[in-house]
Amino acid sequence: MFQILTENAAAAGAAGGGSMIFMIVIMFAIFYFFIIRPENQKKKKTEEMRSSLSLGDEITTIGGMTGKLVQITEDTVTFETGEDRVRIQIKKWGISTTAKMEAEEAAKAKTGGGFFGARKK
Repeated sequence: MFQILTENAAAAGAAGGGSMIFMIVIMFAIFYFFIIRPENQKKKKTEEMRSSLSLGDEITTIGGMTGKLVQITEDTVTFETGEDRVRIQIKKWGISTTAKMEAEEAAKAKTGGGFFGARKK
């Protein structure tokens, strides 16, 4: 009798362990598709934007300053701000967005190109 109970308990424990592993795999998949993957896509898009900068592009820095690019080197950019034509040199990683990128995001938001497709108003 004792042997039958221990065999049943061992079988139940093995099934519970498999279920636990399955749940861990499901949780990892959820984290990957909802947190890790979108963040990696955003980083890739930002790096592409920074590598495709050209003279005359309107940029916004991480600090919120805006201006027009006048010089681009391998890892730095120089931009002019406003009417007084002050030139500021910053590292490329300090660029947040470009005017083209902001226009694309605005158009995408207007058409409802989000995660769940078109939105109804």
